Parts: sequence; structure tokens; C-alpha cells
Amino acid sequence: MTQLSVSDLMTTDVEKLTSDDSVLEAYDLMAERHFRHLPIVDEDDTLVGLVTERDLLRHVLAQVEDMPLSEQRAVLKGIRIEEVMNSDPEFAEPSDDLATAGRTLIEQKFGCLPVCEGNKLVGILTETDFVKHVVTGADA
Repeated sequence: MTQLSVSDLMTTDVEKLTSDDSVLEAYDLMAERHFRHLPIVDEDDTLVGLVTERDLLRHVLAQVEDMPLSEQRAVLKGIRIEEVMNSDPEFAEPSDDLATAGRTLIEQKFGCLPVCEGNKLVGILTETDFVKHVVTGADA
């Protein structure tokens, strides 16, 4: 049996934002696209951070939950992603062994691993990618 690598399962069409974008932009994108993770890059697509749904809930949304929606959105628009992102996320490389990356997700309780060549973001590997692989079969 052929050993699979991260590149075999990763998603390459990755939605991403920059650290200067607002938390509102992250929240809206994640809600609209049903994402739980957003890589944060600089202008050269160098990975500089990761924002998760959990980060937003823990750091931001709890602070505004009792406000009217219009006020919530104004507050979220004024907070930069840089203030809530994990600025040192673990990542995988496309050539990494898929089983090793999967163990990292399980052991660290991560929902995703950004995938980088050097420091450049080239994809993302999520729990959903593993589930899709199992459901559709190894040949799909």
C-alpha cells in the first residue's frame, strides 16, 4: 500500500485573511463558508497566524454577547485579527506523512494544520479532509 502524504488530502483553495483584517471579517467569512479555521498570512502568503472559531468565541464574542447586533458588529470591526490569532501555529509540509499529521491533529486536539512550503501557505489539512477521504474511499 502506498504511503499517503499531506498533499494527497490537503485543501489547496484556502480562504485566508491578513493580520490587519478585522475580527468581523473573520467572523463573517467563517459563518458564511462554514469554516472553523482561517490561516492568517502577510502580503506574500507567508503564514503568520491562525484564527479558529474557538479563538473568536473565547476572546471576542463573549465580550459582546449582551450588546445589540449593530453594536456587536461595530466592536468586532474595530478589533484586528492580530489581537486574537495564534501567532505561532503548528503546520505541516506537503511531503509530510499523512498518518503523522493525523496523529498530530488527534494528540494536540487540533482541528487543522496549515500546510506550508517553507513559510508560504499552500494548503490546509482539516479533520474534514480525513472524513471525506474515508467516506469517499481512497481512490476518490
